Amino acid sequence: MTSKKNFKELLSNVKAFAFDVDGVFTDGIVLLHPSGELLRTSNTRDGYAVHVAIERGFPIAIISGGKSDVIGTRFKGLGVTDIYLGVQDKVEALEDFRFKYGIELFNILYMGDDLPDYEVMQRVGIPTCPRDAAPEIQNLALYISTYSGGKGCVRDVIEQVLKVNGKWGPSSNGLQ
Repeated sequence: MTSKKNFKELLSNVKAFAFDVDGVFTDGIVLLHPSGELLRTSNTRDGYAVHVAIERGFPIAIISGGKSDVIGTRFKGLGVTDIYLGVQDKVEALEDFRFKYGIELFNILYMGDDLPDYEVMQRVGIPTCPRDAAPEIQNLALYISTYSGGKGCVRDVIEQVLKVNGKWGPSSNGLQ
């Protein structure tokens, strides 16, 4: 595993982010609404960090096996334009995203939490995960956040990247 120092050095290479949703932006607990909709909670600070990263020029992809319209609406509201929902092949979605922006795999930070993220994490330059990710994912990660899924792990990695690149600070738009 890469040391924390080496991880910090790699942060200046990040040109884009890609994230799974359930277990990363959420705590992985899904409530079933009587309408059949799956209800999730998310951390507003994670959302704010996504908004700031986009505002500062970092493309962000959401790559999820889930296909809820609510997820798409939430991320569109934060400014995310690359939203891949109902994905069976996360590697294919990642390739589409990187080619769209001309970004090399080693310049992408990906955060995932479970086995569907395994192949993507093997390919990107900076694989990361929440504190409560599956052991197989933790073994692949160059960085394991001190925060769990849905509890600030997204903010953690985005803030670190933006700070290293001199781009962290108050947003001109307080959108969360």
